[in-house]
Amino acid sequence: MATLVRAACLTNYREVAGASGLNPERMLLDAGLNPTVLDEPDLMIPVERVGRLLQASAQASGNECFGLCMARPRLLSNLGAVGLLIRDQATLRESLHLLVRHLAMLNGALTLAIEERGNIVVIREVLIAGSTHQPTRQRVELALGVMVRVIRQLLGTDWRPRRVCFEHAPPTDLRTHIQLFGDDVEFNCEFNGIVCTRSDLDTRNPSADPAMVRYAQQLVDAASKQHDASMLDDVRRTVLLLLPGGRCSIEKVAEHLGVVPRTIQRRLADEAQSFSGLVNDLRRELAVRYVHESDRPLTEVAELLGFTPSSFSRWYQSQFNRSAKDSRGRPQLNRP
Repeated sequence: MATLVRAACLTNYREVAGASGLNPERMLLDAGLNPTVLDEPDLMIPVERVGRLLQASAQASGNECFGLCMARPRLLSNLGAVGLLIRDQATLRESLHLLVRHLAMLNGALTLAIEERGNIVVIREVLIAGSTHQPTRQRVELALGVMVRVIRQLLGTDWRPRRVCFEHAPPTDLRTHIQLFGDDVEFNCEFNGIVCTRSDLDTRNPSADPAMVRYAQQLVDAASKQHDASMLDDVRRTVLLLLPGGRCSIEKVAEHLGVVPRTIQRRLADEAQSFSGLVNDLRRELAVRYVHESDRPLTEVAELLGFTPSSFSRWYQSQFNRSAKDSRGRPQLNRP
């Protein structure tokens, strides 16, 4: 079953593509998307085709920051009913927790975690690339760009994150990143995400409207009934969060989801999946991304995938029939 995302994720695509010298309709068709999706924001479309479109558009235009350019004009309204709901919460903390709760309605390939460490808060995003192992740079930058735009609508246009972190390598020209995020942008990091302060989360929203919250919640509840999020998607999201450091087991995932392990096994079997197979598929996808799209040490890659360095070496060799070191020295293909 294809992982889906709201077509609203392509807001501003036509404008950015046109300004980059591309034919938007032709690019959409080549990616397997009907151009009418640009006029149907609530339509759910395959995330792999969106990734294909953004990657091809960046390559054809020579614009390394294509996804980021799409994010620059984004507004809360692009999130539909969920945007209305989070707009009128009392604090940013409440808005973000609601966004996490309803994220599957917006993007089945995106996992969002809010991690508080003393006075520091990390808003970490993890993307599922899909079975074709597409580069995720454009989708990651689009997602983090949209997140910063959303927070600025809630806290004010002068708000700046303390850091914005990307797993991938820096572009040739950093001007677009600095214009949107400020000077504190880092690349080849351990995660994709935004770093801010606890006080940002607790900032009061003077425009919060409880009456609008009640109305927006009704809209979200109605939309949620139409959204059939499978256990497969829920488990994928949780595995992505628990993999680093070897914390991922079916027992831990079950605890995170509030079910027993047997429920996960049964529901995955209904979709012709197993827990071990799903974890291995995600590890393969992440391994391709980390080995080819970043310069991080392979010992660090091993830790991010939940391995020791030696077990990672054996696993990688068994999966791809060559070592990670050899793979890093070869041009990237769709598959290693």
